[in-house]
Amino acid sequence: MTENLLQISSLEKHYPAQGGKVVPVLRGLALTLRPGAFVALRGPSGCGKTTLLLCAGALLRPAAGTVLIDGCDPYALSAAARSAFRAAHVGFVFQNFHLVPYLSVLDNILLCGLAAAPQPALATRAIDMLDKLGLSHRLRHRPAELSTGEQQRVALVRALAGGANLILADEPTGNLDAANSRILLDTLADFASQGGAVLMVTHEPAASDRAFTRLDMRDGYLNSC
Repeated sequence: MTENLLQISSLEKHYPAQGGKVVPVLRGLALTLRPGAFVALRGPSGCGKTTLLLCAGALLRPAAGTVLIDGCDPYALSAAARSAFRAAHVGFVFQNFHLVPYLSVLDNILLCGLAAAPQPALATRAIDMLDKLGLSHRLRHRPAELSTGEQQRVALVRALAGGANLILADEPTGNLDAANSRILLDTLADFASQGGAVLMVTHEPAASDRAFTRLDMRDGYLNSC
């Protein structure tokens, strides 16, 4: 593990518009996350927060600039190698969970190991995490049989169980009540305190207040707050 878990420099992203024009979304952004970082990214809808998260997670190639995850540039890798690298180094938590409906809770979590080298201890680690989050009785249930809060906790375990040091979360508390939001945020804070790093997009004051650092995004730029 390098000193910086995520290092973004001069990042730019734009989308095509009518008449051959482009709409700039990210304008030369710079961001560094070291072990122990828990950063809340705030800003109005459409300002580029999710685009930044996707570029940071090696899911969306930027137009310019560099993204280094644990010292490696994932965009310099082939598509297959980038997928394996992402599975090993980045965990994602989304507002809408993205659980596979026909798989059990445990099998949904084990999916995180498919794109990387198999990890014999993955199932054991997943079961232990589910137990800590009060879900040990749900191992064989499918997502439709879970409450909203339970589904988000499963998605959180999926992000953490693969052993990634970097967690990217997009509005992870948006569909949760106060109690489940606290569980999720406490878990992310503990992860960061133990040497991981978290970048979380959120509109919710309670969620941003739980982070260790807060940044505002406006018109494609980042500002401390």
